[in-house]
Amino acid sequence: MPDAVRTAAVRAVLIMSVTIIQAMVAFLSTLTGSWLAFPMVLSSVASTVVATWAVLDVWVTRQVWNQRNGVVSVPSSTARRIRRERRRSRRAERAAERDGTGGGIGGRRSTGGLSRA
Repeated sequence: MPDAVRTAAVRAVLIMSVTIIQAMVAFLSTLTGSWLAFPMVLSSVASTVVATWAVLDVWVTRQVWNQRNGVVSVPSSTARRIRRERRRSRRAERAAERDGTGGGIGGRRSTGGLSRA
């Protein structure tokens, strides 16, 4: 995850955790009939709006980063192995052509038919 997206995600998690704590305190203070219930409910509503904004910020930051920098793709070990085998076979073909066993200018194969020109 890129640094900008990681920063936004950490910020969103912290804001969401504070919002959940505020909601729990509001709920418990409402059950006990405390004077703190009403201010906590109001702050929980405001925190919910801020938490929603923070989550949207993570999404927007991720989209902007992908648009500016492109998607970073890490090939899997299977793809790496297949590429390595293809490279080996191409090298072997080139080496065979250089040695004169595989055709080319120095060692032309007789096809037994008409020329290809």
